[in-house]
Amino acid sequence: MASPTLTSPALGSFTAETFERALGAQAGAPAWWLERKRAAYERFAALPMPQRTDESWRFSSIAGVNLDSLEPLAPAAPTARPHVPDFAPLTSLSFVNNRLHGRTALPPELAAKGVVVTTFSEALTRHGDLLKAHFMAQPQRLGSEKFAALHAAFVGDGAFIYIPRGVELDGPILVVHAASGAGASVFPHTLVVAEENSKVTVIDFFTSPANEPLFACGANDLYAGHGSKLTYAAVQNWSRKALSFQLNSTVVRRDARVQSLNIHLGGRQARHESLSQLQAPGAFSEMLALTVASDSQEFDQRTLQVHQAPNTKSDLLYKNALLETAKTIFSGLIIVDPDAQKTDAYQSNRNLVLSDGAEANSLPGLEIQANDVRCTHGATTSRVDPEQMFYLQARGITPVYARELLVFGFFEEVLNRLESEELHAALRTLLKSKLKL
Repeated sequence: MASPTLTSPALGSFTAETFERALGAQAGAPAWWLERKRAAYERFAALPMPQRTDESWRFSSIAGVNLDSLEPLAPAAPTARPHVPDFAPLTSLSFVNNRLHGRTALPPELAAKGVVVTTFSEALTRHGDLLKAHFMAQPQRLGSEKFAALHAAFVGDGAFIYIPRGVELDGPILVVHAASGAGASVFPHTLVVAEENSKVTVIDFFTSPANEPLFACGANDLYAGHGSKLTYAAVQNWSRKALSFQLNSTVVRRDARVQSLNIHLGGRQARHESLSQLQAPGAFSEMLALTVASDSQEFDQRTLQVHQAPNTKSDLLYKNALLETAKTIFSGLIIVDPDAQKTDAYQSNRNLVLSDGAEANSLPGLEIQANDVRCTHGATTSRVDPEQMFYLQARGITPVYARELLVFGFFEEVLNRLESEELHAALRTLLKSKLKL
């Protein structure tokens, strides 16, 4: 591959020379892994940057997507332990600047049953077939194909979680992805394979120092085998100067249930794409999100619910609270394939606007090719109800606290869907610390 001498607008800081240096750091990896990375970089280099005329980037601030002046090869991880949510996981992995920083031991009884919680570096040699089968195996269809290719090319390490058939975990697995250093580029990845009739909860937590600019280009792959139950929660708490992409892909098989909750807090500009594919009868996908958008933050959410088999169900509920001059974008599509009769699909985006300068954009949609389905979609944008404010103030509650109560009531509909009270409480506390009214 020829290495360009100048940085093109399409490549930014991620030149072919830089890629070869990154690839050299993984020289001991299997040949298939290195070939996939080479192919991914070729796709990245060939694909154009997003344009304002692209429908999949409608309403997005294209000018803010700039790959110049970054550090593609992040420096070594600092010794400071990254902040983590306040609850006790069953086991955990912690990454800083794309490198393993710490881990807690998996309980021996789970290891004896075949549960695996490890890194990509270790999985490449011990579980290569599973990694090869599931790593970014689903197509990117929501507009960020160039950034998906960049992630596949530069991802160094990540979390690999495997739950064997019939094994149920009674506590969460925590994965912390941290970044440190001005201009650092990080490529977090979590891959979860839940085999037939298994049960697992996985929590991703993304964090960095408050005032450091950075570029985060992350992805995750969730695979739920027949009859399994997979709960996934992700908290994006990057710095307020971060440019963030997060690409989620979920595959749901027969009678499996996947619940995913994404909480968006950090970033200057953050784009989140979520693809859920229901591939066999009885599959159920619940897609939830909460966003606190303040100052001049922009949160861009793109979703796709694809029903590929009969008798499947999906339920999407995304809620955004907007303050100051913040901006949110929601664009969601439900696709029902011709053979997916008896599909039951819901999609709802609700925005609570708390200031005159905030902007909420919603683009829900349906593409139905079957004739025996029940599908609904909709979006609402509203302000705090004056009558509800009056009701609370009439009972001695101050205006600021009354407003806070109403906003958290708005969020509770989503949080109440979580089965774990401990997780519910931890996320509620985190939201309260970030939502300053």
